[in-house]
Amino acid sequence: MAYHKVSADQKAQYLDNEDLQATTLELEWDMEKELEELNYDHFQLDGTGRQQVGTMQNTDVDLEPIQPSASPKGRFQRLQEDPDYVSHYTRPPPKSRRCSFCRMLKLFGSAMCFLLSGILIGYYGHEKCLPSPASPEPSHPHLDRGILEEIKAKDLAQIFRDLIASPTKEDQEIATRLFVQWSSYGLEDVQLVNYSVLLDLPGSSPNTVTLENTGECFLPSGQLCNEETQKLHSQDLLYSYAAYSAKGTLTAEVVDVQYGTVDDLLRIPDITNVTHKIALLKLGHHPLLYKLSLLEEMGFGGALLYIDPCDLPKAQNLSSKAFMVSLNSGGDPSTPGYPSIDGSYKQNRSNLTSLLVQPISVTLARKLLSSPKERVENEACRPLELPATAERTVVILNVQTQPTYKRMSNVIGYIKGATFPDRYIIVGSHHSSLQGYSSQQWAHGTAVMTALIQALMRKVKKGWRPDRTIIFGSWGETAFGKIGSYEWAEDLRKVLERNAVAYVSLHDPIRGNTVLHSIASPSLQQLATEARKRQNFSCLGQERCMGSNVSSVQMQGDSDYFINQLGIPAVQFSYEDSTASETASFLSEALFPIYSTVSKEPEAFFHLHEHIAKLTGEVMLQMASNPVLPFNALDIALEVQKSLEGNHGDMGQLLTMAYALRESAQLFQSDEMRPANDPKERAPTRVRMLNDVLQSLEKNFLIQQVPPGFYRNILYKLDEKTHQFSVLLEAVQCGKLRRSNETLRPALSKVLDSFNSAQVYFKAGLDLFEAVSVGGQ
Repeated sequence: MAYHKVSADQKAQYLDNEDLQATTLELEWDMEKELEELNYDHFQLDGTGRQQVGTMQNTDVDLEPIQPSASPKGRFQRLQEDPDYVSHYTRPPPKSRRCSFCRMLKLFGSAMCFLLSGILIGYYGHEKCLPSPASPEPSHPHLDRGILEEIKAKDLAQIFRDLIASPTKEDQEIATRLFVQWSSYGLEDVQLVNYSVLLDLPGSSPNTVTLENTGECFLPSGQLCNEETQKLHSQDLLYSYAAYSAKGTLTAEVVDVQYGTVDDLLRIPDITNVTHKIALLKLGHHPLLYKLSLLEEMGFGGALLYIDPCDLPKAQNLSSKAFMVSLNSGGDPSTPGYPSIDGSYKQNRSNLTSLLVQPISVTLARKLLSSPKERVENEACRPLELPATAERTVVILNVQTQPTYKRMSNVIGYIKGATFPDRYIIVGSHHSSLQGYSSQQWAHGTAVMTALIQALMRKVKKGWRPDRTIIFGSWGETAFGKIGSYEWAEDLRKVLERNAVAYVSLHDPIRGNTVLHSIASPSLQQLATEARKRQNFSCLGQERCMGSNVSSVQMQGDSDYFINQLGIPAVQFSYEDSTASETASFLSEALFPIYSTVSKEPEAFFHLHEHIAKLTGEVMLQMASNPVLPFNALDIALEVQKSLEGNHGDMGQLLTMAYALRESAQLFQSDEMRPANDPKERAPTRVRMLNDVLQSLEKNFLIQQVPPGFYRNILYKLDEKTHQFSVLLEAVQCGKLRRSNETLRPALSKVLDSFNSAQVYFKAGLDLFEAVSVGGQ
């Protein structure tokens, strides 16, 4: 027999009365015996469950709203100590046909009276009845597509243009506008959360680079230092700097270190003393913070950053523009590891490196490398490098910034879950932008999030709700080191560690218009792939878009804390230019002063936004509404095995543990996940247990003390060209630089410990399910 779901309104009036619970069980028993005596040999309790469920209670189970289960051993199983009561129910023969006939006659008469009364009441009361409100819509997968179909490109175009139409550019003012807007849509518990944080802002005048031998002074853009130039481009020049760099003046020789990889640093001649010298460093291939840490370790005193012209976007002429970078790994530097709330202790950490760091343009880099020649059109691009015969170049580097405490704001809104309100799917974007720096870029993600909120709230007003709570977050001061998302998550860390399920990133989803780039945790790769197939996007005719795989690489934006501190799965979709995958990775760390003209683009351009909204919405709703979390445990184990291919060193123990992990994951997938995904076999209590296991699975792969800029979650790679564990590759490379064999062993131990932790976690989950099965028999 199948018991039906008890609504939240129904359960409230019964849960506190134990006597009534016992009485209703007895009444149910008596009614069944009566029906047996009436010779209803084929009586099914399922047929009367709709009438009886309001009075039927189980004192041993939780009656929170859940998905209905067709299994006879579901959450509403009435007699847990006697599970065969329902499925093997037997009935004695009828006692008396005459008694049965009399009772049937009485029942028939009563039914006729009720019928006539109902007809009379309906006839006379019809004209006076007010129309009933729309009944609540149940959470159902088929509704997901209906929600997403309401999102249209023309609406996204209007939302985007409304966002950028306002002259307001300050973080707090934009956040206040979003707060009012979200509240008007009916989003629940909308909050404007403020924090006082330490920002490293530009000084009153631009930083400069001066050639010692000629006395020529250059601005970061490569232009000469004169008052006229500074007046024309004052804002761009001020914001061409490295936030949280050391401050001061350094006179030293420039040393070309190319991309600053270990191999590049090993090519520096042994006779060259690099102490207190200035490295000329290209962005790309590795995180900037990691490369600066290597330069610091070698004794460099400063670094001039630039992007090689072969790596610059072809669609924009950026060779004469400098850029801004942040040297902050995440959060308010003055409150590392704890939230910057009122009264918290503020540490003096305005300099996050001992190096004087300054970004410069390609134009200035050419002058420093004695390579003034520009590339001719259609000529093959040649990377910049210092000629072997070049003379020494000594410069005077002047870096001045202004550390300032400033109030920043996050906007947070909720759609409370109907079944599991204590489980959170977090959707995040950012609303902050440096003045003049990609000033419209933030509006792409915010427009998509706004469209999703509008579509969802239309359904919520009709009674629909997701099973799990959806939290929308618009983060402030992302450009300075993901400060807004870090502070909010640190503030709620204890709650999020227990309740956060997944993070969906909408960070700058429109970076180009050609290739759909999909990033997901290994446990979400299957979900992301299936969503792409269902949406069937063609990326404006580019076949390579659908051919590209979903990868697990380090993401741009505010997903960092959720992946590396909370250990929850994350997913991100974005459009990029076709050349993005052909250039060096980590170029997005540079923020150029681009003045976008998207507001003048035709409506067809916003089909990209529509695609991102529907893809993101599909994945979000699957995670928010599926009874079983759509996480694939076996894919994690397969990713672990794949990441050990081609690694160096003694991998015997790692391979053995990886094989055992795969075996446990396969057993978990077949014994627990497959039955739970079958509605006929689904038991709600076991589903909740299963979801708890899946939710915390990736936490096992967080390791401590990773190199700067690397993810603590070892399941993520540095880029799509690298398939091995990043921390192991880095340990091997650092061993070469330090001429030591001891760097690999600690890294191997950390990775092995994470494998063992995941293996123990799987085994504990399987043992728990087995114990519950034995206890329920």
